[in-house]
Parts: sequence; structure tokens; C-alpha cells
Amino acid sequence: MPPPLHIHLVAICGTGMGALAVMLKSLGHRVTGSDENVYPPMSTVLAEQRIPVFEGFAASNLNPPPDLVVIGNAVSRGNPEAETVLERKIRYVSMPEALKSFFLWDRKPIVVAGTHGKTTTTAMLAWVLTEAGRDPSYIIGGVPIGWQTGARLGTGDLFILEGDEYDSAFFDKRAKFLHYLPDTVIVNNIEFDHADIYDSLDEIVLSFRRLVNIIPGNGLLIGSVDDERVRALASQAFCTVHTIGASPGARWSAQNESAHPGGATFDLYERDQRVSRLSIRQPGAHNVRNALAVVAAARHYDLAWPDIARGLETFPGVRRRLEVRGEVNGITVYDDFAHHPTAVKVTLEALRGACPERRTWAVFEPRSATTIRRNFQADYATAFDAADRVLIAPVFLPEKAPDGNRFSVDELVEGLRGRGLTADAMESVERIVAHLSEQAEPGDRIVFMSNGGFGGIHDKTLDRLKDRYA
Repeated sequence: MPPPLHIHLVAICGTGMGALAVMLKSLGHRVTGSDENVYPPMSTVLAEQRIPVFEGFAASNLNPPPDLVVIGNAVSRGNPEAETVLERKIRYVSMPEALKSFFLWDRKPIVVAGTHGKTTTTAMLAWVLTEAGRDPSYIIGGVPIGWQTGARLGTGDLFILEGDEYDSAFFDKRAKFLHYLPDTVIVNNIEFDHADIYDSLDEIVLSFRRLVNIIPGNGLLIGSVDDERVRALASQAFCTVHTIGASPGARWSAQNESAHPGGATFDLYERDQRVSRLSIRQPGAHNVRNALAVVAAARHYDLAWPDIARGLETFPGVRRRLEVRGEVNGITVYDDFAHHPTAVKVTLEALRGACPERRTWAVFEPRSATTIRRNFQADYATAFDAADRVLIAPVFLPEKAPDGNRFSVDELVEGLRGRGLTADAMESVERIVAHLSEQAEPGDRIVFMSNGGFGGIHDKTLDRLKDRYA
């Protein structure tokens, strides 16, 4: 057995990088890392795993030189550690390349891809297989509630990966999922995203086409029949295809869906035959579709129906996916990762469908590389229809968007008001917290939506509400 390595991860606090760090340590390697933006949940996970993290990037973090450096895709030329690696010729790889080299060659990877629902579907499938005793390996772009990490190296032959279409590193512009040696691929949907690296939807579709093209002939593609782009991909696959969705002809479909505060229930059909009545704890039609993908994969790998039903019913969800952060005097505070307009829309619709009599505050931070641009400016105006009150935070680091292509908060607020919504632009996190602590009433739901830390707004709001009702 080869001796353990010292492996250093640059930008370790990204969800994928942090998960990889945990898995590398589970192999017995000495793991260190560095990052500028260190915040929960990943900072907490790394601390619990006793993985040292340097705050800030510096050449001195590579003294003495590690055996291998994994460079995250958030790292660009000019980063002092990247420059040091190149100058000293320290061995380096991208995150997906490290995954492939250390973990995937001798396992059966299940790659969960698509614009929306990747994290929840990956976590749900990992949960179902784990609860069924299959002991899979997995790496999830988030942390399932009740689990310490979103990554684990199991003893089983299955490895479940969240397959991101984002590029691998500054030195490898291929989509991450092209490294993952897929035996099974799930594609729920395809929309435009990642405007910082893709110029058009056609470029994104091409990446997914390349992914489907490397599924072996004895592999499986699970795709949504409701998405025209996924249907087109499936028609070109060299492997078996299992379709999911509500459209006629889907192999796996959900009928008689029922939303309730505790989640959703539905009748599962295989082709035209009713199989079972299933329940999940996650609200919304989009999560029912995620569950269909899990059913298709689980059956492909011969899981018994009782194991599938029990796993779906007990899956607690993922941190930052409509995660309840706290409740004060009947006011519930949620944290959600939604930043794409489609994700914002289905998240708010799920809450309204589960409990329509309760008022919903949607608090949105334009933060992602696509959101801070104007690509979805018009789409956001229709994404908040299921909310009762909308607060828009300032654009996070607007200077990172190109001149002439910067998102306008004022334009969004004007568009929301034009649709009859009560919407306001807020100049700071502190002002949002003050407004909510004054205006929210018992029974209200406050949903914070951002792909970042949002300035700790969740805890700040809960603290102010506690002070108000004390």
C-alpha cells in the first residue's frame, strides 16, 4: 500500500472541494487547505474533520511543498498559491481529476446532472442506498441534514456524484462531469446558467451531449421526458434510457400528487401500472421529480420497493435547500440556495402549495456569477409571484460583472411592483434585518435566497426577532 500523501486544496471551502478533502482524509492522507471565504456549513464540516484551513492565499501555505495540490475552479491565474505551484512545479490536478484518480476507476459512478435539483437528488439517492445497506460512496454539493458531511467513502461498489457542468479549473476548461467515468447518468433538466463561462445555451447543451456520449453501452441514462433538451440528448444515447416525468410515455411518473406542510405524497407509476403510494418530506413538484429519478436509479441497481419507500420517506433534506434555520413566535426562517430564476420560482411555489394560508417573505441576494449579470433580468420579474412580500438585497460584488451587463435591483423591483407584488430594494443586510424584525408577524415564513453566506442574515434575523418578542 503506497504511503499517505500530503495533499493541499486551494479554495477548499467550496462544497465540492470540501467534500473531496473529507474523502481524501478518509483514505489516510494528510489534508490541508486554504480559502478566502470561509463560512458555514463547509467551514464547520472541515473543522469537525480536523482539516487545517489557512485563511487567505499565500505562497507560505505551500511550505514545505505538499506532494499534491488540488486547485479549485474558483482559482485564477494570479492567485499566489497557483503561481507558486506553477513556478516550483509542484504536482497539481483539478478537483474532478483528483476524484477520478483516487476514487472512480474501480467503482460504478452514478452522476447526477442538470441545471436544477442536482444536490437534492444526489443526497436523496445517497440516503436511500445507505439506508438500504448498500454503503455507497458519495460526494454531494451540500450537506444532508443529519449527516456530518456531504462526502463518504463506503465499502459498496456504487459512487454517487453531483455532476456539475461548470469548468474544472483555469488549466482545464472541460465540464467537471466529463471526468467522472459514468455508468449511470441522471439529467433532470437543462437551462442556461454560468454566464461567466458559457456564452449560450447551445454551449451548455454541448457539454451535456459530451457527457451522454461517454456513458458505456451497458450503462443507463435517466432523463426527464418533460424537458425538450433532455429528450433530444436521450435520442442520441448509446445506452439504455429510462424516462421520468409527467408527460405521456414516461417510464416512471407521479400521479395524484398531494402537497402538505410535511412534504408531498404521490402515486408512483411504472409505465401504465401503479406501483406504490410514496411520500417525501420535501415540498414541491420539483422534489417529486427528483424522487422519480431516485426511484429509477434505485430500481436499476435492484433495490427492493420497501427499501426505496422507506428511504424516500425518511430523507430529511439538505442544508440550504429550504432548510429551517429557526422559529420565533410562529415566524419560520428558511435558508435556501436558490439563485437561478427557475429555482426561485419553484421554491416559492413549493412553500405556497404546502401551506397557502401563511404569508411568505422572499428575501433575495443577487450573488452568483450569472445573477449579477443581466442575463435573467426579465425572468426574475416573474419568479417571485408566489411570494407575498419581496425584499431585494444589493448586488454582491457588482464590479465582477462586465460593464453594461450588470443586474439592476431597481429595475427588478419596478418589474415586481408592476405585477402587483409588494417589493422593496434594501441597501444593506442590516436594513433587511431591521425591516423584518419590525414587519414580520406570527405565521409568516421568511425565505432567504442566496448562493453565499448572505452576511449571516439568518442568525441576525432570528436574534432580532427573539429580542422583539422577549
